[in-house]
Amino acid sequence: MTTDTTAVPPSAVPGWNHEADVVIVGHGGAGASAAIEAARAGADVLVLERMTRGGGTTALSTGVVYFGGGTRVQRACGFEDTVEEMAKHVRLAAGRHADEDKVQAFCEGSVEHFEWMCALGVDFADSYVAEKTTHPFGEETLFYSGNEKAHPFVEHARPAPRGHKPARPGEVGGYLMEFFLRATHEAGARVLNECRVERLVQDPATRRVVGLVADHDGTTVHVRARRGVILAAGGFIMNKAMLAEHAPDLLDCNWEAASPADDGLGIRVGQGAGADVANMSEGLAVNAIYPPGTHCMGVLVDERGQRFVNEDAYVGRTTDAMLRRAGGRCWLILDDEIHGPTQAFHKVAAVEATIADLEAALGIPDGQLVHTVDTYNRFAAHGEDPLFHKAPEFLRPLGEGPYGALDCTTAGSIYAGFTFGGLVTRASGEVLDPTGTAIPGLYAAGRVSAGLPLEGRTYASGLSIGDATFFGRVAGRTAAGAAPHD
Repeated sequence: MTTDTTAVPPSAVPGWNHEADVVIVGHGGAGASAAIEAARAGADVLVLERMTRGGGTTALSTGVVYFGGGTRVQRACGFEDTVEEMAKHVRLAAGRHADEDKVQAFCEGSVEHFEWMCALGVDFADSYVAEKTTHPFGEETLFYSGNEKAHPFVEHARPAPRGHKPARPGEVGGYLMEFFLRATHEAGARVLNECRVERLVQDPATRRVVGLVADHDGTTVHVRARRGVILAAGGFIMNKAMLAEHAPDLLDCNWEAASPADDGLGIRVGQGAGADVANMSEGLAVNAIYPPGTHCMGVLVDERGQRFVNEDAYVGRTTDAMLRRAGGRCWLILDDEIHGPTQAFHKVAAVEATIADLEAALGIPDGQLVHTVDTYNRFAAHGEDPLFHKAPEFLRPLGEGPYGALDCTTAGSIYAGFTFGGLVTRASGEVLDPTGTAIPGLYAAGRVSAGLPLEGRTYASGLSIGDATFFGRVAGRTAAGAAPHD
């Protein structure tokens, strides 16, 4: 049974159990950033976290943040980048419904945001990884984290590496979040854990959000927000009913890259106060065929033996094509020289001495895979890919056998995913209703909001944490500066 998230009037509140100038729902990357900035701006801040401790999806991530425009790390590694070139690419990465105000604000503020994060104590190394990878596995920081060097993006913006991973080995989202959690407390914000927000309190005459209703360890509590409420409660990948309604393609994902609390409750609570939503069909699905980067020299084919995407694209783009173009029935064809184990533990579907034998083993119609590989090899020998425009550095004819096929099917491999859709906001963090009017006292940031917005086929790693923390800070400052209600 779905919880009723319709906002209640102040007259239904028996009394306020807690009060603050700014009340923030969620203590992940967006909520913590909002809390830090609001408290530093002089507001009395209360953070309500549903879990036993803050961290959210950011803590479960690789920890990559998308920075550009000429950060210290970019300059030290010899890369020139500008706000203008960064904005060209971020505009493409944000997709068909890119919000120009948000794109410009995000890119213009990127260097300052990088320095702000460094000031929290996060360690970024002046080092670069050239290999095609989802993230640096060592202590290096800088890498190409998206489609910057791939067709068609490279034709529209000068590429530069903008993925910045903190200088620790492996996946470091938890390391990153420790600095945000510590800074939340150092700024003076209060935190109430195990507190599940269920409804907003909204004045029916003015539509102003003045507080919220929550369940704190089994007890209903009412929290007054004198200046505003900031929703930062995550996306909805954990809510299968919402996925079926809004983003059915993501139901094919068999590993949710998100916090258990990413069930869409924050979005529904916002809608209960009249908020609009957007980009709800979009999300990121990832079937990571690299590293090793040599896998981009392989040939990705569907069940008819035909290519359907340039294999050197970011994994979000190739995975989107696996789902939408190949229907989740696809294999990566490799020769022995370029094959290696993937981070996603892909199984080998078949190994054969010839492409014709591999075709038969995969059940591909007679002659189709042979024709695809022959055509690919003929053009690759001349550094060309007229069908999908793979970058020359990855164009290499498949060599002598044996040949292998990595299982990239939805039934046989790992598809990780999370959502991009959510509440419609201005670049200031203000939440809008379907008429485009701001709902007084209500703000949002992170995956509970529609963000820049973003699309899986155009996305770059680090944009989610970059978007969430940057616009979380903005929402915190906006809410802290709002006039208090009576």
